[in-house]
Amino acid sequence: MDTPLLDIAEVAQRSGLAPSALRFYEKKGLIASAGRNGLRRTYRPDVLDHLALITCARSAGFSVAEIGRFLVARPSDASLHVRMAAKARDLDEQLGRLTRLRDSLRHAAVCDHEPIVDCPEFKRAVGNVSAPAIGPA
Repeated sequence: MDTPLLDIAEVAQRSGLAPSALRFYEKKGLIASAGRNGLRRTYRPDVLDHLALITCARSAGFSVAEIGRFLVARPSDASLHVRMAAKARDLDEQLGRLTRLRDSLRHAAVCDHEPIVDCPEFKRAVGNVSAPAIGPA
């Protein structure tokens, strides 16, 4: 039995993405339509899994080109593995900064220092949130 196809409007609604984003991702080769129902694109239900991955990767700072390479990656693609490992390290650094920022905001929410930005604990936490140091050239 064939799985029913999803209309572009339904995919947009379920994924939270605009139809224009779906058309853009299709044009870039990140997703593929299954055909058309009249003038409207249709998609297989598994496109929602691809879109969830794309949305997550975009929010983590991956470019459309990087996502495209990732979606077609094979275990033998050594250079892609190196790029993925580097991106994972970047995400670890970003997570550390975001965690410190979250902690400083939590402190600020209960701090009674006047003004909050002069609180030594807040300053210490915010100082730890700065951008990562630039490594050797």
